[in-house]
Amino acid sequence: MDYCKTNDGILVSQNDFDIAQTLDCGQAFRWSSCGDGSFEGYFLNNRLKISETGKGTFLFHNVSEDEYLGIWKNYFDFDTDYGELKKRFSEDETLAKACEFASGIRILRQDPWETLCSFIISQNNNIPRIKGIIGRLCERYGGFPSALRLSEETADSLAYLRSGFRAKYIEDAAKKIASGEISTGAAAVLPLEDAKKELMKIKGVGPKVADCVLLFGMHRMDAYPVDVWIKRVLARFYPDGMPQCTKGFEGAAQQYLFHYVRCNPGELDDN
Repeated sequence: MDYCKTNDGILVSQNDFDIAQTLDCGQAFRWSSCGDGSFEGYFLNNRLKISETGKGTFLFHNVSEDEYLGIWKNYFDFDTDYGELKKRFSEDETLAKACEFASGIRILRQDPWETLCSFIISQNNNIPRIKGIIGRLCERYGGFPSALRLSEETADSLAYLRSGFRAKYIEDAAKKIASGEISTGAAAVLPLEDAKKELMKIKGVGPKVADCVLLFGMHRMDAYPVDVWIKRVLARFYPDGMPQCTKGFEGAAQQYLFHYVRCNPGELDDN
């Protein structure tokens, strides 16, 4: 058993996991650092405070065993062996360095609709402003609203979000998801390129946002978002595409590389 019950919640033993690397790397926007190494945030409308109590041990504060097993164990993807993934990726020299540097990143299993809406908001935006917009949205609805509830809104009625041009994209996404015109369930199982095309029928959803939704909201590990950092990584190290050792798990490899080069941009310089 990788956990035990305590008076304060659930104490979890887990290798290959770092709270800050996982929750503060740009894949989720409803988490905040408490300043003491712990984080507070939400999955859907389930609130959690999580702290590291020792090397490889984590306290899920005031969480029942049923909540841990039914919500949080899956959310943090604790059933995936990231040690084995990193071993596989480390066949590549650059990825070996990235996996060592960002060894605690895990891919969260987020809600598809919330992820879609959040990454529409993230376009041409910075993380504090993204969090502010999502915070105002949740405050208005008392939690993250469903597509059905948001489908009643218009770009004008969403002006309180101060999201700019993104409001019309949120409106379009909510209406298409709520009506069934676009199905996140279908996108989760379609071949990757078909899934991306399905999501890109929504206004404002391009290849990068579609890949973010597939990876972070549907756990499609074969999807990998390409931003300016990853473009530079591909040009510098992988002009023919991601290495063979990442096949089927390019999204996880991308996260290690993204965190590594963003914190060590000199690695992208020609030697």
